Amino acid sequence: MFPRLRAALNRVQTELAQLLDPAQIVALCREAAYQWRERLLDPVTTIHLFVLQVLNGNFAVARLREFADNDFSEAAYCKARGRLPLQVLQSLLRRIGAALCPAMNDSVRWHGHRTFHVDGSSFSMPDTPALQEEFGQPGAQKPGCGFPVAHLLALFHAGTGFLVQVLTAPLRTHDMAQAHLLHPELQTGDVLIGDRALCSFAHLALLARRGLHGLFRLHQKQIVDFRCRRPHNPPKTKPKKGVPTSRWLKRLGYQDQLVEYFKPKARPVWMSVEDFAALEASVTVRELRYKTTQRGLRTREVTLVTTLLDPQVYPAAELAELYRQRWQIEINLRHLKQTMKMDVLHCETVEGVRKELTVFALVYNLVRTVMQVAAERQDVDVDRISFADALGWLAHAPADAELRDLKVNPDRRERIEPRAIKRRPKEYDRLNKPREVLRKRLLAKKKVA
Repeated sequence: MFPRLRAALNRVQTELAQLLDPAQIVALCREAAYQWRERLLDPVTTIHLFVLQVLNGNFAVARLREFADNDFSEAAYCKARGRLPLQVLQSLLRRIGAALCPAMNDSVRWHGHRTFHVDGSSFSMPDTPALQEEFGQPGAQKPGCGFPVAHLLALFHAGTGFLVQVLTAPLRTHDMAQAHLLHPELQTGDVLIGDRALCSFAHLALLARRGLHGLFRLHQKQIVDFRCRRPHNPPKTKPKKGVPTSRWLKRLGYQDQLVEYFKPKARPVWMSVEDFAALEASVTVRELRYKTTQRGLRTREVTLVTTLLDPQVYPAAELAELYRQRWQIEINLRHLKQTMKMDVLHCETVEGVRKELTVFALVYNLVRTVMQVAAERQDVDVDRISFADALGWLAHAPADAELRDLKVNPDRRERIEPRAIKRRPKEYDRLNKPREVLRKRLLAKKKVA
């Protein structure tokens, strides 16, 4: 089964296929100082089976024998996967990212800049004590009645849709607590696009220090006033209610201005004392507001903050369109969580969950590579290529088949759908007490009867 997958990849991207060769995987294991005995489920076979498992919908371990040439037990595979170091899978993902870097550099840029989308999400996993302790569960669920849920922060390249980095943390983790860890993945001049959760003085200052740019929706607590030479609350003074803390600098257009943000007194909890002390006293940013005319959208006015200051090079209308394209990250996350079934992981240990997530990111990028090649050949935008069709071709392509024309979705930028589901869940009561407690009640009633 895996030679067939490698053959399909080789016809799409030779360098990617070579990274999954046994010799390359063995080299990664030796770099990680991993020692193993020669057995049926060695590191190469284990990684290949892991990839096939995720590629085909993260099916149950019992089905894996259908994809292998040799027979083995479910327990043997789980133990082999447990022995495999997380570092090996992460190194493999990094090498795949390096192989995809030329495609990201050569893709269509926005005013000469590479653009990236960042957003947070979550995923669930089995209810084990170790996972409960590491990640926690939603507060509305009583102990013993819910599943652990992890916070997820993902960085996608906007032009190609490649998943550059993915980070996990306990459920009650703010996006900003990890966003700065993504900065090393970016290059000077790159533009990071995110929602209002990532709009803070500390984040903007960190981006400016690295030579990066940011485009974020204004945080809801920030007061904006587009009047020329309007008053502001200076630093280290008692603030006046309803007055912005930013200092007005220059009018660039209608509801478009340069302002100066000042360093706050309070240090963000995610930042060390030393790093906060090293931040500049102020940072110059651009605030602009635009109205959405598309029917059905919840928000009628959007206020943006950016470090792209020149209105001639970066017109306000183009910045608004660039931010509108941020919605693509929601679609990418949907591909991961629903199409690839990453919404609920299966591993029962903390390291196992991180391994599973790494393989999901790896397989996702393989599918995006297929989409990229198909888009170039079919002369359409890559985001119009069907992700599900590309996933199905990669999973089931015959060994000697060339990449066929993939399904092209219609342009759905103007489509509006309500945030509601049509299919009703089954009408069972929610589990509001631990299962063991309810089981004992049922047994007691049975004895009485």
